[in-house]
Amino acid sequence: MSIPSARPSHRRLLIALAIGAAALGGCASQPGQHQLDAFDDVPPEIADIPDAVPKVEPRSRYGNPKSYEVFGKRYYTKASSRGHVERGLASWYGKDFHGRRTSSGEPYDMHAMTAAHKTLPLPTYARVTNLENGRSVVVRINDRGPFHGSRVIDLSYTAATKLGMARKGTAMVEVRAIDPRRPDADPGPLVAGGEHAPQRARDTNPPASEPARATTKPVTTAARTTDGGSGGLYVQVGAFGDPRNAERLRSRLRPELGDPILVENTRSADNALYRVRIGPLASRTEASALTERLAGLGIAETRLVQN
Repeated sequence: MSIPSARPSHRRLLIALAIGAAALGGCASQPGQHQLDAFDDVPPEIADIPDAVPKVEPRSRYGNPKSYEVFGKRYYTKASSRGHVERGLASWYGKDFHGRRTSSGEPYDMHAMTAAHKTLPLPTYARVTNLENGRSVVVRINDRGPFHGSRVIDLSYTAATKLGMARKGTAMVEVRAIDPRRPDADPGPLVAGGEHAPQRARDTNPPASEPARATTKPVTTAARTTDGGSGGLYVQVGAFGDPRNAERLRSRLRPELGDPILVENTRSADNALYRVRIGPLASRTEASALTERLAGLGIAETRLVQN
């Protein structure tokens, strides 16, 4: 259904109402939302947020009907995401929908690595590659949309930033579903010629000739300063708008690294941001070793912070 006379915010509202009528509660991008003021209250650290980590999850209780209708067009939810690959135009949605209910029932977090898709099961993990610059991210699809034109996926602000398309607003991408039940499910980012780079095998057990390593060994910490504060360096592994996402990352890392893994609450331009940091560390050498351990756990993007 065409609504050319409506303002962008009104069009977004109509879409949300239409999906709500289909018991979805999702959202989709519309023209005009990609304004420069969307960058005013987003801190630079947002680009350092780790990609989504694929894991086996049950289907969402919401957002997975056999079919639903939006603006007179019927969409059919796929029975499985296995083998799904498509190329098309991607867009993003941001602060106007931050905190609102997604089709899966979860609150939308513009700082998380999430996305919306019209037909893939919720949730689905997928690698999205910007075909215009080669950048690649892994997202968790937990929402429905976009319902504008021929767009195939609607990304969170953070995912769009990491793909280098936030300012432009749209980009041609490849969307490739990941099966979290297979250790080699992620084909890796695209390389020259349009092929996928081989992924290093993720062994769940060490080789027989190598003794098993204890996974609960804590990181070494620096001495406390005399004023009661913490001295030394910290490795930041993520920054989230939703504290639950920060706690999930801390819970995931604690069995591997032990304590201390901190969640620090900061505020920027009226938006709370929860940073996950490890430390304090005694030296840059120790920080470098920790960064290598984190890379082995699938967290390649980290940031060194000194208090």
